[in-house]
Amino acid sequence: MENYFTENFEVQAKNSSEDALQRWRKLCWLVKNRKRRFRFTANLSKRFEAEAIRRSNQEKLRVAVLVSKAALQFIQGLSLSSDYIVPQEVKQAGFQICAEELGSIVEGHDVKKLKIHDGVEGIAEKLCTTITKGISTSEIDRRKQVYGVNKFTETPPKGFWFFVWEAVQDTTLMILGFCAFVSLLVGIVMEGWPKGAHDGLGIVASILLVVFVTATSDYRQSLQFRDLDKEKKKIVVQVTRNGLRQKLSIYDLLPGDIVHLSIGDQVPADGLFMSGYSLLINESSLTGESEPVNVNASNPFLLSGTKVQNGSCKMLVTTVGMRTQWGKLMATLSEGGDDETPLQVKLNGVATVIGKIGLFFAVVTFAVLVQGLFTRKLEEGTQWIWSGDEAMEMLEFFAIAVTIVVVAVPEGLPLAVTLSLAFAMKKMMNDKALVRHLAACETMGSATTICSDKTGTLTTNHMTVVKTCICGEIKEVNGSEKFGSSIPESVRKLLLESIFNNTGGDVVVNEAKKVEILGTPTETALLELGLLLGGDFQEERGKSKIVKVEPFNSTKKRMGVVLELPEGGFRAHCKGASEIAGYTCIAIVGIKDPVRPGVKESVAVCRSAGIVVRMVTGDNLTTAKAIARECGILTDDGLAIEGPEFREKSDEELQQLIPKLQVMARSSPMDKHTLVKTLRTTFQEVVAVTGDGTNDAPALHEADIGLAMGIAGTEVAKESADVIILDDNFSTIVTVGKWGRSVYVNIQKFVQFQLTVNVVALVVNFTSACLTGNAPLTAVQLLWVNMIMDTLGALALATEPPTDDLMKRAPVGRKGNFISNVMWRNIMGQSLYQFVVIWYLQTQGKEAFRLDGPDSDLILNTLIFNSFVFCQVFNEISSREMEKVNVFDGILKNYVFVAVLSCTAIFQIIIVEFLGTFASTTPLTWQQWFVSIAFGFLGMPIAAILKMVPVGST
Repeated sequence: MENYFTENFEVQAKNSSEDALQRWRKLCWLVKNRKRRFRFTANLSKRFEAEAIRRSNQEKLRVAVLVSKAALQFIQGLSLSSDYIVPQEVKQAGFQICAEELGSIVEGHDVKKLKIHDGVEGIAEKLCTTITKGISTSEIDRRKQVYGVNKFTETPPKGFWFFVWEAVQDTTLMILGFCAFVSLLVGIVMEGWPKGAHDGLGIVASILLVVFVTATSDYRQSLQFRDLDKEKKKIVVQVTRNGLRQKLSIYDLLPGDIVHLSIGDQVPADGLFMSGYSLLINESSLTGESEPVNVNASNPFLLSGTKVQNGSCKMLVTTVGMRTQWGKLMATLSEGGDDETPLQVKLNGVATVIGKIGLFFAVVTFAVLVQGLFTRKLEEGTQWIWSGDEAMEMLEFFAIAVTIVVVAVPEGLPLAVTLSLAFAMKKMMNDKALVRHLAACETMGSATTICSDKTGTLTTNHMTVVKTCICGEIKEVNGSEKFGSSIPESVRKLLLESIFNNTGGDVVVNEAKKVEILGTPTETALLELGLLLGGDFQEERGKSKIVKVEPFNSTKKRMGVVLELPEGGFRAHCKGASEIAGYTCIAIVGIKDPVRPGVKESVAVCRSAGIVVRMVTGDNLTTAKAIARECGILTDDGLAIEGPEFREKSDEELQQLIPKLQVMARSSPMDKHTLVKTLRTTFQEVVAVTGDGTNDAPALHEADIGLAMGIAGTEVAKESADVIILDDNFSTIVTVGKWGRSVYVNIQKFVQFQLTVNVVALVVNFTSACLTGNAPLTAVQLLWVNMIMDTLGALALATEPPTDDLMKRAPVGRKGNFISNVMWRNIMGQSLYQFVVIWYLQTQGKEAFRLDGPDSDLILNTLIFNSFVFCQVFNEISSREMEKVNVFDGILKNYVFVAVLSCTAIFQIIIVEFLGTFASTTPLTWQQWFVSIAFGFLGMPIAAILKMVPVGST
């Protein structure tokens, strides 16, 4: 069975092939409600549409670039005249260029039009903005009216009634609705109103109950996903407005804004390059071209959705929202949907197989019941004479057969995954982890190794200079300016020149008129040192002209800048790793980044959970080993190695080395990628990787679960990640792992519970039909049972919160079977017990309870129905733990579970005692209630005994 699912219903957690996605869907032909079952699966047709747009963009941009290059050869020295007329409404708003003209310039890379409008400076002037002050907040409303807002058209949220309509489109419910309609007509004709309508109205009421409970559950899920989508879209950029540099949501950007972009940022709107250095833009997300594009004064066009691969710049925003190609593409991509998770696919397979079995049993049951009726009529000699009651009996047989299909096709299995993931993702959001892809949540539960970054993840990411070595003198930096008093003035000036010019950070005055340092933690620490030495950032920047900048990246491990000096000549400044920079040494600084509180304990939790933690960092080996020991990552028998040494190893050597590897220092992005790939392919590990930089993107993409840092992480890293750690804390990663395991185990619990109900309901009705000629559970009763095991069961079991015990067991890993031997043991044992109980009641019930008279059959069937339902109620409690005997631990903390059980019990009492006319039940005596509940309760000690039977864990 497991092999069948592996071959046909297995997809990767990330980057699944289209063939695999198509194959499993074709195999799922027996589906009661396709819209609901496949609601959370990827819309492949929309993906084709998005890809077509990408190809169109690629061709358009290629032509635009060729045309602009050709145009450049003709416009040099020519006097260009414009036939552009500013629309009246734009003039009245105080601007001199419209949104359409701006869009055609940037999207079309139209050099000629740009020249006609006097270049970037002319566009800025017509947009009423300046490079130093940006736009004024007083005119924001006017700008929005003329140019629109930077938001994409989204599918409007679906209301509650949409989910009601979707739930109604269940094939089996439609058939039952038709049966109810016929039953109403025949019943009213035969017995009049209201007596003849009872059976039909009972089925209608059951259908409505199923529809509304299903719709409520689905609607709640959609609200949770909507909240998560809002969080995913929270991206901030640095903008100059009102003369102040500030952080702003990308959705608040308007044409005329001055945006500061640096390596790793995503371009938030279409715009024009104003100033910057070494700017390389990756346009693959928009055009499909992998080669980065140089953007500068001669090619100033920046497109929304592309990413800064290198360098930095100031950008003038020209076009926003749906007027950009990225906006149109995003509208299509959002409808394409997320890839389905491996568990969703596997459980779709389980549902399909069981559905086929159920369909077979339903057909056989119907055939047996009809054959019994015909046999009786043949014996009576009335085969050619049919009464209304006999027609109703035939209709009831058909309704029972259809309801068996309702119960047998476990539609709730794949949807339980979504419910559990939605619940977990919402809770993880509160625990500072934003899940970007559904599959990551469940895959994290199988993780066997974590390759963690050091800075900001294991450490606080709050860096300060604690020691300096200047002019051969080592000094402690204690926060007072006195420490710099002994430094010669000429050295101090040179040091300030280096600190304030050779930096990717900035020192600004914020809205509160306070000095604020912007930049990475390392840059911030150095700029703080410069201010401590008495330097003025703006004054130092004004003294010399920056000619060239070589931005920092993790490959070069250095940053350089060339200055043109006022007195003539040039000077180059460089900073970086001590063994990489080969210039005249001005100063050496010691920067401290303390280990985060709780990291050591979290690493210990991972170790007890069977998860190996490895540190992969660009720092030098001595620092890396010291931090790794402090965190508990590096043990006495562990191995620490440098990246250059690692990349020289052969495949055979790597197989010997990697199992012992705990620390990799001085690593390049490709070292990290190689380690992750080897762990995944050669060692079959399920790998989680943390990263924050642009160069971490390949490893994040390669990993089973990519974890990007929310504070220090670049947009490129976040785009490549599956989970964003909002507080950049390693402890949060452990929390993600715990929730991942909880999702996996919760779904296993639900599957165990639902398959038990499936097996018993099928076998009971089938054997009863074959042996006695009638089915003890009616259509209405089976619909109620279906709701207990489907929607309500999923709510109860798929939303269990995680426990600390989850991190004390070994991970499932890549090869673990989802339906384990433990689950099969519990399913078969519990099913056998319940079947024996039901069969005993069917064969011996009348004698045991001394039932006689005309109502004896109705009382017995009510007793069977009641016992069956309470067997499920107590089995639901037993299913909270698959291996532990104590199933009550923490039960009162799960309010959803308690509420579902309480509602099930209360509604069962109402059905039996007050809705007998509609549900084919009759009120029971207190002794009969006691026996029904006792039969259900007895299933709990049976379940406890079963858990003591050893079967292995696979």
